[in-house]
Amino acid sequence: MDIVSACLVGCNCRYDGGNQLRPDIEALFKQGLLLPVCPEQLGGLTTPRPPAEESEGKMMTVDGNDVTSQYATGAKEALTLLQLVGAKKAYLKSRSPMCGHGQIYDGSHSGKLTSGDGVFTKLLLNHNIKIERID
Repeated sequence: MDIVSACLVGCNCRYDGGNQLRPDIEALFKQGLLLPVCPEQLGGLTTPRPPAEESEGKMMTVDGNDVTSQYATGAKEALTLLQLVGAKKAYLKSRSPMCGHGQIYDGSHSGKLTSGDGVFTKLLLNHNIKIERID
């Protein structure tokens, strides 16, 4: 079993209270091949919540609150789940400040992208977990 960003299988866990349902990914979930996780929720953040982006090494919400510790906690908890099920791969939502791979928002809360990885993605890469970026 691998893991997947919960929003990709229809869980309403995004910052705006919505999801990013991908029927092809949902089909893998329904076959029992994927365990959905939302690291932001595992870190104690509410849904909905103000959007956050990385800025100068911290995770800052659009309204100026530092949620770095919640992001770190959520990433660690999601890694624990991954390890418990023996996952070797993660299907993660692109551009997310937690799950993005290759590109994330630049911290200006203006919709601009920059090269980089989200908090959870960085942790997974440090543990040699393969990332499948889902746009």
